[in-house]
Amino acid sequence: MKLKQLVKGIPIQEIKGSKEVEITGISADSRTVAPGNLFIAKKGGSFDGTQFIPQAISAGAAAVLTDFYDPFLGVTQLIHQDVRVVEGQLAARYHGDPSKELFVVGITGTKGKTTTTYLVKHLLDGLGKKAGLVGTVETIIGDNRFFSKLTTHDVIANQKILREMVLKGCESVAFEVSSHGLDQGRVDEIEFDVGIFTNLYPDHLDYHPNIDEYAKAKKRLFERTRERAVFNSDSPWWKKMAEGCKADIWTFGVEEKADLQGKNIVFTEKGTEFEVHFQGKKWDFRTKLMGRFNVYNVLGAVAVGLHTGAEMEKMGEILESFETAPGRLESVGKGIFVDFAHSGEALENVLRTMREIARKRVIVIFGCGGNRDPARRKGMAQAAERFADVPIVTSDNPRQEDPNQICKEILEGFKEPKKAIVELDRKKAISLGVGMMENGDLLLIAGKGHEKIQIFAHQTVPFDDVTVAKEALQNRENSAILISSS
Repeated sequence: MKLKQLVKGIPIQEIKGSKEVEITGISADSRTVAPGNLFIAKKGGSFDGTQFIPQAISAGAAAVLTDFYDPFLGVTQLIHQDVRVVEGQLAARYHGDPSKELFVVGITGTKGKTTTTYLVKHLLDGLGKKAGLVGTVETIIGDNRFFSKLTTHDVIANQKILREMVLKGCESVAFEVSSHGLDQGRVDEIEFDVGIFTNLYPDHLDYHPNIDEYAKAKKRLFERTRERAVFNSDSPWWKKMAEGCKADIWTFGVEEKADLQGKNIVFTEKGTEFEVHFQGKKWDFRTKLMGRFNVYNVLGAVAVGLHTGAEMEKMGEILESFETAPGRLESVGKGIFVDFAHSGEALENVLRTMREIARKRVIVIFGCGGNRDPARRKGMAQAAERFADVPIVTSDNPRQEDPNQICKEILEGFKEPKKAIVELDRKKAISLGVGMMENGDLLLIAGKGHEKIQIFAHQTVPFDDVTVAKEALQNRENSAILISSS
C-alpha cells in the first residue's frame, strides 16, 4: 500500500518526504520492523519509542510516525503531536478495517470476563457463526491458538488479528477487553456490535488512581458499542457504565429486576441448574460450570445469542455442552480445582461455591502477586479464613518483591494467623494440600489459573498449577498402592 493511500483522510499534521513509498506493514516495536514498514515511535509509560528510530531505520523502515521532525533521519516522516491518536486509524486502514466484517462482542468487567468470552465463542460457534477469540488466556484464530501475554493486545496487533480471523473464515469474535486496553487505546477503531459488562470491584489500583477512574476506563467500551449493550443489573455500577451509551440496552441479573433473569438456582457437584426468564417466559438451563457467578456469565452469553435472534432452547443445548474456561474452576479430578481468583472478591466467590457443594472440608492454597495492589493480600486472607477450613499460604508470582514479605502481609489479614499453614514453595504447598485431603474434601488452588510460568525477581520458571496438581495426585495414589501392597 502506498503511503499516500494509507494516510488519506487521516489527520496527520505534516508529512516530510515522499508519499509514494510502499508500506509493507506497521510496527511499534523496533525489534519487529521489517523492510518497508511504517514505524510508530510513540512514548509509553516505560519506553520512549523515538529512542528506537535509528534501529527501526536500520531494520528497513520506510517511514516513521513521530511527534517531532528530525531532518537527519533520511526517511519519510509523519508528524503528529499525539502519535497514539492516529496509530489506531493507521493500523485499521492498513488492515482494511476488519472489525466491520465481523460481529464483534466485547466483554469487560472485573470478574467473569474470561469465562464469558469463552461462553460467547462456544455459543456463536454452535449457532453457526464461526467465532475467533481474543483474551487473557489465548487468542484463537480459526484452528490456531496462541498464548496471550496481555488480556488486550496492542492496537496494531488487534487489527492484524481481526484481519487474520476474516481470512480464516470467522464471522464473529468474542473480545475480552481490559481497563488497561481501553485506557491505552488498544481497541481504538474496533467496531463493537455488542458490549457486555460483568461487574466492577476495586482492582488494578496500582495502575488506576482510584475506582472511579477504573470505572471510567471500563465505561469507554459502551460509549463505542454500536448495537446492543448488556449490563449486570446486580452490580451497583451498571447505571454508571450505561451513561452515554447510544446502543440498545438489556440487563441481566439474579437479585435485581432485569430483562434477562436467572432464578431458582440449584448447585450440584456436576454443575448448576437454573431458570432463565425473559419477556414473560421461562426456560430451564443446565451448565457444567459451578457457582452463582457462572450463572451471570451464562446470562451474559445468552443475551448475545438473543441479540442474534437465536432460540432459547437451542442456546440451552449449546451452552450445556460447554466444559470450562482454562484455569477457571478447572477440575483436576478427585475434588481438586484450579482457579485464577487473585483478589478477595474473586476468592470469596469461588470459596462460597465450593462451600455450598463440599461434603466435608474446603482446603485452599493461595498467595498474592508482587508489584500489584497490596490491598489484595488482606482481602484474600479474609476470604480464605472465612470460607475455608484449611488455608495454605504460598507464593504466587512474587516478581520484584520478597516472597517472605508478601506472605507476612497476607498473614496480617487473618484474625487468627496461626490457623494458616505456610509453605512458600508452591509445588510443595500443592503436594501438601493434595496429601491432606480426605474423602468428601475439596481443594482449591487459587491465584494463577491458566498461567504456565512463575515469575520471580531474577528468573521466570515453568509452572502450571494443573500439571503440578495432577502430579501430586498421581504421587499420592502411587503411595497408596505401595502401602496397600506392602
